[in-house]
Amino acid sequence: MVLLGSTGSIGVNALKIAKEFNLDIEVLVAGNNIKLLQKQIDEFRPKIVVVAKKEYIKKVNHSFVLFGQDGILEAIEKARSKVVINALVGFLGLKPTLKAIECGKRVALANKESLVVAGKFIDISKISPIDSEHFGLWYILKDNRAIKNIFLTASGGAFRDWPLEKLNSATIEDALKHPNWSMGKKITIDSATMINKLFELLEAKWLFSTTKLDAIIETKSIVHAIVNFIDGSSLMHAAIADMRLPIAFAILQNVDKEIVQEVDFAKIKTLEFKKINESRYPIWEIKDKLLQKPDLGVVLNSANEEAVEAFLEKKIPFLKISKIILKSIKIFEDISICSLDEVFRIDKEVRSFVKKLIRDD
Repeated sequence: MVLLGSTGSIGVNALKIAKEFNLDIEVLVAGNNIKLLQKQIDEFRPKIVVVAKKEYIKKVNHSFVLFGQDGILEAIEKARSKVVINALVGFLGLKPTLKAIECGKRVALANKESLVVAGKFIDISKISPIDSEHFGLWYILKDNRAIKNIFLTASGGAFRDWPLEKLNSATIEDALKHPNWSMGKKITIDSATMINKLFELLEAKWLFSTTKLDAIIETKSIVHAIVNFIDGSSLMHAAIADMRLPIAFAILQNVDKEIVQEVDFAKIKTLEFKKINESRYPIWEIKDKLLQKPDLGVVLNSANEEAVEAFLEKKIPFLKISKIILKSIKIFEDISICSLDEVFRIDKEVRSFVKKLIRDD
């Protein structure tokens, strides 16, 4: 197995599954956490290791170490493994997804951005999503009944219960206090703005070939997906909030043993659902536009990556993230993408626009 992003939360949980099911790890790819990477190397003994920068190579005790994106692509090409777990964060993950498919491998995909920016150019039959919401939908939709619509659930993020007037003064530390999950900085902030759920809706559009999609807040993160059928009935997928479950199915395709403890509904007692309100999550106003024109996914992602980075560097306040994204969507709303080359070109154009917007503000 090839594991891209081994030291992040998805990567760490993927290695727990690998250990539990005695799966070989052929390639480990990590960024800057060399100390944890070395522990993983010592335990799983991969044939190839890839680090973020050339200067990190000397810090790693391994005979075959590559670096950078070119190193990732080379490792994928050299690997004999038929499964690549892509848990890289951001636009960086797109080329590895494309390379893995080009090499005839199946991609267990946690890199949302691959489908968000280039879903129309990706062979979905080669993708197994690592995401509790999409795993839940897959679980429900296996019987192919006629659906009316689909809801993904959202936690609501760090500011779910904040008074609206306080959002102007939200700090980085505030945004990183996710109520239900422990995740990386960017995805935690994406949860707070609700853009993470827009990403997941676009992923679901490509994975399940439908635009009958929406989302709703479920505060405990127990219910991950809801499908309403034409006959008036509904099915919900519920599971303890533990990424090992979707990871196990994405890697193995079928699992016949307990991965997580079953939900004890008597202890939970109540489930609370809330509508996603645009006054709290202004980014939600473009939800339908994105589903009808998914080419805008590249604009959404590029603007968001630049805005989140600026927020983390304390260059802009929290609410400015959504304003920058909405302005970018308005400026680039007439784009039509016909090739992968255009995906990369527009990504650069949007990033330049956003950087100038932040500088001039």
